[in-house]
Amino acid sequence: MSAFQDFYPDNVAHCYGCGRLNEHGHQIRTHWEGDETVTRYTPRPEHTAIPGFVYGGLLASLIDCHGTGTAAAAMYRAENRPMDSEPPFRFVTGSLHVDYLKPTPLGPELEIRGKVKEIRGRKVIVEATVYAEGIATARGEIVAVQMPDSFVR
Repeated sequence: MSAFQDFYPDNVAHCYGCGRLNEHGHQIRTHWEGDETVTRYTPRPEHTAIPGFVYGGLLASLIDCHGTGTAAAAMYRAENRPMDSEPPFRFVTGSLHVDYLKPTPLGPELEIRGKVKEIRGRKVIVEATVYAEGIATARGEIVAVQMPDSFVR
């Protein structure tokens, strides 16, 4: 199944969190499941905060890139366009707020689920929740802003 990130043009596919061309990054893959978006990611040992638990910065990074990918996919959906149509939609983070609900165990695959709260002009607001073994461990809200043309020149 194609992920949103598979459609990012090469010149904007280097992000540490979601860029498929960043061999050292997370390379998350996000897709639709109904009206929600889903990313699955298994943290590695170097993502440790304290033994047995995931570093909060990783969780923020996953929420962030899940949110910007969701924003792009939502904008394509809103305009009834396929994700490989031109001009491409790419988003950057205008605001990121994360609440840590419970310690996130290191080991199990994490599931990040997102919902589009609002599309307003060039901004998309996304809520994303991280789950470990079905338990919500972090929740975030991303205000994603359509990337200015000057970023890709």
